[in-house]
Amino acid sequence: MTLPPLLIRADASTEIGTGHVMRCLALAQAWQDKGGGVTYCCATLPQTLHTRLVTEQITVRRLDAMAGSANDAESVIALAREIGAEAVVVDGYVFGSEYQKLIKNAGLRLLFIDDYGHAEHYYADFVLNQNAHADTITYVNRESNTQLLLGTRYALLRREFWPWRGRKRPTVPQANKLLVTMGGSDPDNITMRLLDKLTSILDDKAVHIKTVVGGSNPHLDSLLLRANREHGRIDILQNVHDMPALMACADMAISAGGTTLWELALLGVPTCAIVIAENQLGSVEAFSDGGAIETLSLSEDVALFIEELRTNPARRAALSNRSQHAVDGYGVERVIDSMLRGSTL
Repeated sequence: MTLPPLLIRADASTEIGTGHVMRCLALAQAWQDKGGGVTYCCATLPQTLHTRLVTEQITVRRLDAMAGSANDAESVIALAREIGAEAVVVDGYVFGSEYQKLIKNAGLRLLFIDDYGHAEHYYADFVLNQNAHADTITYVNRESNTQLLLGTRYALLRREFWPWRGRKRPTVPQANKLLVTMGGSDPDNITMRLLDKLTSILDDKAVHIKTVVGGSNPHLDSLLLRANREHGRIDILQNVHDMPALMACADMAISAGGTTLWELALLGVPTCAIVIAENQLGSVEAFSDGGAIETLSLSEDVALFIEELRTNPARRAALSNRSQHAVDGYGVERVIDSMLRGSTL
């Protein structure tokens, strides 16, 4: 089956991060695998992400309109007609009820990706909320034909993670290989504060910290200087091309509370999550309540917390098992199957 082109409307920047664009990439890849082309329409997009999308054989079109405005929606509608797209994916907190209504009134099928029910009303054909705390009560104000795709069974994971589905990981007696990742932009430089708090753990010469810095992170130079003070015990890695392999090598991770949590969960990496944005709170709390992650605050004694967890294999094994139970890696297929079921696409 060959699908018509898919149009994705999402932005990325230092301020809003890279998560909207990157989770839509999973949909784009799966759509391509079914024979359909993909075009991204972006008002803001860092060059590193632009290059990544083009490398994925995705067309990128720049949008000259205020994000979330009526002009934005009209531009998307015009582009959909130009490329022959019958379905549009919209991901971002600036897109509200009227935006959805304009897209729907143009006769396009709409998948709206949401995190916390920010729109007053939902006109989309599908509302996707992949977070652990997602529930139908959030979406009472929706059209009668709007379908809800809720929970981690719909978690969007990119192609590089698909070969890792179903793999169980061994639990080492002591976690010496730590992974730190605070998202694609980290404007408040949480990474630096975290590394400073972890210094005492490096007293154990077996410990090594790999720190992933996104392409939109403005603090790279200062982080490199900080790592140099530890004489090779901390690595700063930017624009990592094989994130699953890096995660698989880690004994445990400290992560921001965004979409990276689902990636770590698939691989069963015992993870401590730090909420760095308000929209992450509900998801992190729900995932924690299910025993799939530990939560961590920079106001705590971070080094003590991590030291206790890295020397407790039973606790880490429980986190690993519960996280893999929550995320199986087939979410993107479930989303596309829902989009195609009963449609003429």
